[in-house]
This record gives sequence, structure tokens and C-alpha cells, in this order.
Amino acid sequence: MRNTGQEPVRLPQLRLDELLEELQARLDAARGTRDRVHSLLEAVLSVGRELDLEHVLRRIVEAAVVLVDARYGALGVIGPDGRTLSQFLTVGLTDGQIEAIGPFPEGHGILGELIRHPEPLRLPKLSEHPASYGFPPNHPPMHSFLGVPIRVRDEVFGNLYLTEKRGGADFEDEDEAVLSTLAVAAGVAIDNARLYEESTRRERWLRASAEVTTSLMSGSPSADVMVLIAELAREITGAELATFSLPLDGDSALTVEVAVGARADALRGLVLPADGSLVGAAYEAGEPVHSRDIGADPRAVAASRVLAGFGPAVAVPVMSGATVRGVLFLVRGSGRPGFSEQETGPLLSFAGQAALALELAERRADAEQLVLLEDRDRIARDLHDLAIQRLFATGMTLQSADRFIDHAEASERVRRAVDDLDETIKIIRSAIFGLRAREAAPQHGLRTRVVQKTGEAGRILGFAPSLRMEGLLDTQVPRAAAEDAAAVLEEALANVARHAQATSVDVSVVNTGEQLVVTVADNGVGIPEGGRRSGLRNLAERAEQHGGALEFTGRPGGGTVLTWRIPLTG
Repeated sequence: MRNTGQEPVRLPQLRLDELLEELQARLDAARGTRDRVHSLLEAVLSVGRELDLEHVLRRIVEAAVVLVDARYGALGVIGPDGRTLSQFLTVGLTDGQIEAIGPFPEGHGILGELIRHPEPLRLPKLSEHPASYGFPPNHPPMHSFLGVPIRVRDEVFGNLYLTEKRGGADFEDEDEAVLSTLAVAAGVAIDNARLYEESTRRERWLRASAEVTTSLMSGSPSADVMVLIAELAREITGAELATFSLPLDGDSALTVEVAVGARADALRGLVLPADGSLVGAAYEAGEPVHSRDIGADPRAVAASRVLAGFGPAVAVPVMSGATVRGVLFLVRGSGRPGFSEQETGPLLSFAGQAALALELAERRADAEQLVLLEDRDRIARDLHDLAIQRLFATGMTLQSADRFIDHAEASERVRRAVDDLDETIKIIRSAIFGLRAREAAPQHGLRTRVVQKTGEAGRILGFAPSLRMEGLLDTQVPRAAAEDAAAVLEEALANVARHAQATSVDVSVVNTGEQLVVTVADNGVGIPEGGRRSGLRNLAERAEQHGGALEFTGRPGGGTVLTWRIPLTG
């Protein structure tokens, strides 16, 4: 080789292994980004396919957990007050863990921070944030945290919460970007689900209104229409219990005329005070009244034992113009969401159907009463103008003919016939008076008297007794029986106040159709063995006068149950 006198060209040492590793890492990153974008698009499509709101919310949390590789996820729906959570869905916790932790959070601590400041929040350690105050007992440990708000149009609907990124890593900027993108898609999906839910609900209300109108036009009794209204309202709103209450005379109390659903039998016939109950509050205000937890609401004291364990409730007035005719009351189970304004509005309109039912029933009853009175007046007029005059003329004829009868026995028979005709005329005149005067006579009002006696006893006892009434007490209970029943109730309550040392008393007055039954049950000291029972003699005698009986028994846990029952005829 010829030497030109120049040094040979030396190529730089290439680190091929490092370059290949870097290239592979970039390819993996690109592939990972592509896969993540693909997963995000799949999640958006999956969430967008759902129309049921509950399913949409569940899909959002499940997709979020997968996209950012988190162990736990939750979605909190902000309540109507804008400060607390009305609904909380979780992913990653077992049923046993949820039960051990206890009630879902209401929106304090870190969760409350996102409600107050609806911006993305990313923390490497939850415990280091000033708003953090720890976890309840049995809660699994959580360190890293990522939360983003979900907006539906201009409204903050709720927040997505992700904790514990797998592998012990912290959430990164890319996780936040992915989750924020999912939150935007979630807002659109929630809006669509809400619109679908609203249109479906409106259609159901229209069908229900048509069903009520058909029932009204067919002449169904008002009681049946009220049952139909309560049943439809319970079904459409997803309530577990629905009642329909009507005011008693004097507007001081309302009685539960209709109850359908869970524990309906225990509420039907219960008398609720207008002042001091959720139903009474709606009746007095003439507008819907809400309760987040009826089981712990002090306005439910009159039915606290029956409503224990229930959750949200709403009482809706049944309006006829500016007049409140009654109250529709709906209750959901514990842990269920409260009744929203979107639900209450149609419910208030639907309650107007109940007012129409009551008005039509009253007008129909008035028309029937008018026909009855006119018919009675016609009968009385015919009896007076035709029957009595003919009987009187027949009597006069027999008296005139008596002068021409020579046979003593025949003459005596004619005179007896004349006397019988006079007696018949008196009977017919009494019947005429009864036909014209019966409707003008005042009603004895057993329902009103029972409410008055129970209210008066409350001032002596120091607490309001629970009262329940069932059946036709004003129209099917004879006046004498009503008088004695009111007197028995007054004396029985007075005996409880004097001797029982009770802290609660349950009163029920029931017309079974065959019997009138008055029951007074207390939780006092009871009647001691061999103790004086002379005070009960008067009550027993009042029952015996009507062919009935008085019974009293001990109550499990202490106390006495007094039962006064008499048969009803006609």
C-alpha cells in the first residue's frame, strides 16, 4: 500500500446497544400512548352508549380506574345544596369493606375541597394536604390521589376520585389529562342520560294522568282514585311508601286515609298533627316539604316508629286553586337519593289530579244527596197529600157508618178500625217529619270528638298520644254508640294519666264493619296483680249496654292494652 503521508480516517465508536434500547423505549412509549388513546376512545364510546343514568355513572368510574391504572375509584354526585354529596359510587371496594366502613362520605375533607374548588387536584400523599383529616375505621390505606370535576354544561355535577396508583407510583400529568378528557365525555353522557330520563319520566306522568282521568270519568269512588294516585306516584318516583292524608274538621290534624307500599298497614288511619309533622308542614305551607332522612327527622315524631330506617321523603300538597285538599307523602329507602326539583315539579302537577278526584267526588255526592232529598220531599208530599187524606176520609166514613150498625160487636170493630187509622196517620206523619228533618240534623262527628279527646289528654299526659282511626266512624256508628265511645276514650286516657306512669300511649278507633273497637295501649307500670279494678266497671257497663265487652291485657315489656268493643247493627 502506498503511503500518502496522511493519517487514516477513524470512525467514532457507536454505542449501538444504547441507541437500540432508546429506540425501543420510544417505540414502547409511542405504542403505550397509542394504546392509551385507544383505551380512552373506547371508554368514551362505552360511557356514551348508556342512557340509564345509574349505569352511566357506574361506567364512568370503572373506565377511570382502568385508564389511570388506579386501585380505587369513586364518583360523588353533589346534592341540591351544592355543599354535600347526595350519591357516592365506588369501585375497588368489596361489599364487606363498604359495610365495615359505614355510611358513605358526605363531602368533607379532601372531597369537600374539590366541591369548594372544582379544579383538578393531584396529590402524592393524601395525608399531607391541609384539608385531610384521616379515614374512618376499617378504611383501606390510600396515599396517592387524583380528582377532577365533572361538568354538565355550566353546572358542576360531581367529582371523580382516584386513589392508589398501582405499583406505588404517583399520578402524572398524563393521568390528569386523560382523566380530564374522560370527565368532559362523562358530562355529555350524563346530560344525555338526564334528558332521556326526563323525557321517559314525563311520558310516564302523562300516562299516569290519563289513567287517573279515565278512572274519574268512569265514576270510580274517590277512595279508589286516591289509592290509584298514591300507587302511581310511588311507582314512578321509585318510592317505597306512599300515603294520602286528608284534613280533619278544624284543620288541626290530618288522617292517613290511603297508604301503599312498605309498612302501609301501620300508617293507614294514623292521625298526624298539622303542627309538628312533615305532612302538616306541607299542608300549612301549601308547597312541597323535603326531608333528607325521615327516620331521624323531628317532624316525623308522630310516626317515628313506623318510619324508622327509611331515608329521603317529600310531602306534596294536593291543591285545588289556593285550597289545600290533602297531602301526598312519598318515602324512599335509606341511602337512596333525595327527591329532586325535577321530580317534585311533575309530582306537584300530578297531585292536582287528586284534588280533581276529591272535587268530583264531592260534586257527585252533592248531586246524589240533592236527588235523595228531592225524592224524600216528593215521598213526604205524596204521603201527606194522598195517603193521609185518604186514610182520614176512610176514618170519617167509618165513623159515619157506625151510627147505622146495630150489632154491638160489629160496631166495636169499626171503632177499633178508626182508632187504628188514627194511629197509622200519626206514624205516617212521624215518617214525614223524619224524611224532612233527618238531613238537617247535625252529625255527631265521632272522628272530631276522638281527635279532641286525644288532644286534651296530651296536655294531662305531658306528651301527645299516637292516634289511628279506620273505617266509617261518622256515618255508620249510631249516635248512642259514638257518645259512649268518646266517653270511654276520655276515661281510659284519664286512667293512664293518673295511674300508668306511661311515656307513650297508642290510641286506635276502628270500625271493622261489624264492630266498633276502641283500643288504648300504654307502656306504663300495668295493673298490679290483685289491684283495684273498680275504675274499669263503668267502661265495662257502657260496653254491655250495647252487647259488647271490655278486655284488658298486659303488654310485652310492660304496660296495659285496654280494648273496648261493641257490635254495630245496620
